[in-house]
Amino acid sequence: MKLLYGTSNPAKIDFMQKRVESLGIKILSLSDVNAPKIEIDENGNDPLENARIKAMAYYQALKIPVFSADSGLYIDGLDDARQPGLYVRRVQGRRLTDDEMIAHYSSLAKELGGKMTARYKNAICLVLNDSTIYEYMAEDIASEPFLIVSTPHQKRSEGFPLDSLSVCVESGQYYNDLELKENKYPEDGFTAFFKRTLGIKKSSR
Repeated sequence: MKLLYGTSNPAKIDFMQKRVESLGIKILSLSDVNAPKIEIDENGNDPLENARIKAMAYYQALKIPVFSADSGLYIDGLDDARQPGLYVRRVQGRRLTDDEMIAHYSSLAKELGGKMTARYKNAICLVLNDSTIYEYMAEDIASEPFLIVSTPHQKRSEGFPLDSLSVCVESGQYYNDLELKENKYPEDGFTAFFKRTLGIKKSSR
């Protein structure tokens, strides 16, 4: 089974492919299907609305099964006016580069004593055809709480710049230092979403 992921971020495609490969799903990128450049106004009020906007835009343009996801970042100790929320990359109306993001969130962490607890709220929208659309935003696809610290790790993850500032609460280690294990990607909330919506009874492993 092949599904188009409506995103131009290769790191996000890799993230999702690891979570659905046990289901026999191949994630296609926009370049895989020669998708035209589509201007999308992500003006939703929450991650689910933005996921829906993106998925519907790509489906209307290509008429093939497609899904999109969106996230919001929420940080303990910041007032509502300064919460990143849906605008993780956008500060004062300007889109930040990876390096600018690292500098911005490092500065925020320093302001809050060198570290701050954060969490991503995630949402996904899958469009199979004109009348079959599935949407989901719940705790089982949200991230675990993690720390954003003021001192960046030397390793950079293109497309996921905050990985260099992210520390595991339980171990106190940078995620970039945690060993990748063969079973690092067990079935999770995203896997369960695709199993449920696509009628997959069991994994292919």
